Amino acid sequence: MALSWSGVSLGSSVRLLGRVLRTPQPGTPALSYCTMITSGRIQVNGANLHYQRTGCGDHAVLLLPGALGCSQTDFGPQLKFLNKEIFTIIGWDPRGYGLSIPPARDYPPDFFSRDAKDAVDLMQALNFKRFSLLGWSDGGITSLIAAGTYPSLINKLVIWGANAYVTEEDIALYNAVKDVRNWSPKMRKPMEDLYGKEYFANTFSAWVESMAHFTSKSDGNICRHLLPLIGCPTLIIHGMKDSMVPLFHPQFLHQQVKNSRLHLMPEGKHNLHLRYAEEFNRIVEDFLCSA
Repeated sequence: MALSWSGVSLGSSVRLLGRVLRTPQPGTPALSYCTMITSGRIQVNGANLHYQRTGCGDHAVLLLPGALGCSQTDFGPQLKFLNKEIFTIIGWDPRGYGLSIPPARDYPPDFFSRDAKDAVDLMQALNFKRFSLLGWSDGGITSLIAAGTYPSLINKLVIWGANAYVTEEDIALYNAVKDVRNWSPKMRKPMEDLYGKEYFANTFSAWVESMAHFTSKSDGNICRHLLPLIGCPTLIIHGMKDSMVPLFHPQFLHQQVKNSRLHLMPEGKHNLHLRYAEEFNRIVEDFLCSA
């Protein structure tokens, strides 16, 4: 799913990047280093991927953004407030998104699987042998694929705003927002500031078209065949006011992922982790820390 932006203007994001995304200097106190947000780039599968890192805990967690999203636009409250003594938190920009440009974003038929491999290989390149995944929207789909394809590497899984298949109802929802010129200026601004008007409009339109291609399959399959292969404890969170992901999607995920639980947030919308960040972070921390 898309509509992954936080509503934070790029101007504030750039100032934040300039202030905290830096390499720690020698002699930095351990506590200060643990709470800093640093950034880096690493070559993975032919792409120069940008990532952010914070925390110094033993439990590694990767944050996976939604369509056209990146670490900073999609996960500011998680990078800032998740427990940094328990977790080491990595936020990444998938290829063609955020600061992982170039390359420009494209959508081949296997783009979700490509993102899943990039995400897993990124964490391996950063020397994390096992890690948990927090995936929103498209990042949730990527997380499901990663957990089903590389089960021995995934500790725990949290997803929200995700779907394992595409229906005609979904395509109608996507087509209703395909032309970004019809969005409010407030909705457009963060993405236009990040990408420029043309790149944003063209890439979002291409994303909608790529999702429509899944309906050419009889079951609209994206990753439903992988759900029974997911063995890690899984938390599925769903906002009951999510206008982009109907309730039948998280219900299906809960039915198919054997070691899963479904948590419903009555007031939550698609961006529930941003709108209700404190509650979301508490729920996620409790789940990740549970036996």
